[in-house]
Amino acid sequence: MDIPGLTTDENGLTRCTWRTAAAEYPDYHDHEWGVPVADDIALYEKICLEGFQAGMAWITILRKREAFRRAFEGFDFRRVAQYTEQDIDRLMADPGIVRNRAKIVSTINNARRACELVDETGSLAAWLWSFEPSADERPAQVDLAYWTANPTSAASTRLSKALKKRGWSYVGPTTMYAFMQAMGMVNDHLEGCACRPRIEHLRHHFKRP
Repeated sequence: MDIPGLTTDENGLTRCTWRTAAAEYPDYHDHEWGVPVADDIALYEKICLEGFQAGMAWITILRKREAFRRAFEGFDFRRVAQYTEQDIDRLMADPGIVRNRAKIVSTINNARRACELVDETGSLAAWLWSFEPSADERPAQVDLAYWTANPTSAASTRLSKALKKRGWSYVGPTTMYAFMQAMGMVNDHLEGCACRPRIEHLRHHFKRP
């Protein structure tokens, strides 16, 4: 029986259909998307890339990810926080990344805000993970209908508001929900996807920072 949002491959494995939309997606879907992350720099990178994705297809960002990493020095936010107008000009001239001045400026601003948050609380990861939704806030079943109807969540709205209050930008509720999906704060692999139980196992054994 065909289940909306799921595709079964020639090996009999069923996964979220979106993984077949581009050549780069299978590896990202199977090995990255939804895997819990506790590293400050990796989380800052994910927030930045989700911000760059706003108004664009994620595949565009994924294909440019290595160029982004080179351009922003591995997304080391301590380094990015020191960027000047000369760095903005350099980035605007880099054909490997998305040359959107507002998003570049936002990435630098958010690096400074990340430094402030770490200096204040000790850990960007711990602060972000404190917004993990409770089990009661999660749906009984994650299917395509839920996905389609819920581009945001109460938890992503709370996170968005808290970040904006601290001066972060390009962190709206939709962007933050995509971030939460990507970094494993929620498991939104559809019911029936072969990756869902593995991600659930990783989340169960993941030590929250």
